[in-house]
Amino acid sequence: MGIHEGFMKEALKEAKKGLKAGEVPVGAVVVSPEGEILGRGHNCPISGSDPTGHAEIVALREASRRVGNYRLPGTTLYVTVEPCPMCAGAIVHARVGTVVFGTRDEKGGGLVSLYTIGTDGKLNHRVGVVEGILRDECRRLLQDFFREKRMD
Repeated sequence: MGIHEGFMKEALKEAKKGLKAGEVPVGAVVVSPEGEILGRGHNCPISGSDPTGHAEIVALREASRRVGNYRLPGTTLYVTVEPCPMCAGAIVHARVGTVVFGTRDEKGGGLVSLYTIGTDGKLNHRVGVVEGILRDECRRLLQDFFREKRMD
């Protein structure tokens, strides 16, 4: 197993925490250039009554508090699903170096699928992207969640 897979497994653990809480199962971890997990998060907009309670935002907030700076240059954000436009904007503002995600969000992706925030060179910071890490597991978690929701 490569380094990306190991950190994506940590993001999947976070997604499963959100799933247990009845949230859309998305998980994220922020990793320092030295390979230390600085922040973790899972979706919590419902339980937190917070529209910004996305996994990426939660993980970025924790990482920023931990390092004492809202800028996180050189970090890598691992997230199970492609970030939405709101999260992509936060990633740019935090100066995250690379985003590694499991599966695309064809209907709402903010980095490559629907929008290209931070990846098209139009902003003052460019984010590197690696996609498809543990894609099947990340996709299956979401598909199972929504399949079950439709049955309710």
